Parts: sequence; C-alpha cells; structure tokens
Amino acid sequence: MTIQEKEDEIIAEFEFLTDWLDKYELIIDKGNANKGIDAQYKTDQYLIEGCQSKVWVHAEYRDGKVYYEGESNTEIVGGIISMLVDVLSGETPDAILEAKLDFIEKIGLKEHLSPTRSNGMLAMIKQMRMYALVFKEKNS
Repeated sequence: MTIQEKEDEIIAEFEFLTDWLDKYELIIDKGNANKGIDAQYKTDQYLIEGCQSKVWVHAEYRDGKVYYEGESNTEIVGGIISMLVDVLSGETPDAILEAKLDFIEKIGLKEHLSPTRSNGMLAMIKQMRMYALVFKEKNS
C-alpha cells in the first residue's frame, strides 16, 4: 500500500465524523491501539525536541525501507504519532521525503490543534523525515 493509499484510508475513517469530540476519540483510539515503542528506545536520545508532550520515535532501515515505532505520554499526541507511524512505516526514504501528508489537513487536524501541539506534530514529521534522509544518504 502506498503512502497516499494509507492517507486515504485515514481520511475515509474521519470523513463521517462531524463532531470534533468524536474525531479526538478516534485519534485517542488510534494511539491506544499503537503497539508503542520498545522500552530501550524510551530515552532522551529518541525524544522529539519541540514537543510539549514526551514523544519518542525510533527508526530502522531494512531491505531499502524505513520502519518506525513511536509513542507519547499523552493520548492525543499518542494518536498523532501512531497515525504518522502507520502512514510512513515500511516505505522507502524517497517516498517518505516526498510524502505530502495531506491527511493532516484533510481530516481537520491542523486547524484543531493548539499551537504547541501543532508545533510538536511538525517536529515529529521533521524528525521522521530526518531519519529517512540519513538512511538515504548512508545507503546510496
């Protein structure tokens, strides 16, 4: 499944929810369903700078693809990192670097996040892309 197809799946899940409380509930459910991050990566080294909440992201490069795992200590942010992991994991570095991540805007998330959470989400995306860039450079 491509990044765009994964994004379209998320957009479809949110499409029928008109109330933001329901959307937040779905985001929280996604975070709760997330397998999280291995305890060995819950260290400052994997902590995302710029997030008000604690968010850890770890990435591995296998067979030409990047695999992420992530977790947060808060429910909403946990759901956001879970969606980002679902969309970007298992993709090539180039695909990750080129991904528009339109689903964030299309589900209305961008406009419903506080400025600090929005900045945190951008920091998560930036870090995930940085991992992809490093793997691309190392393996080209």
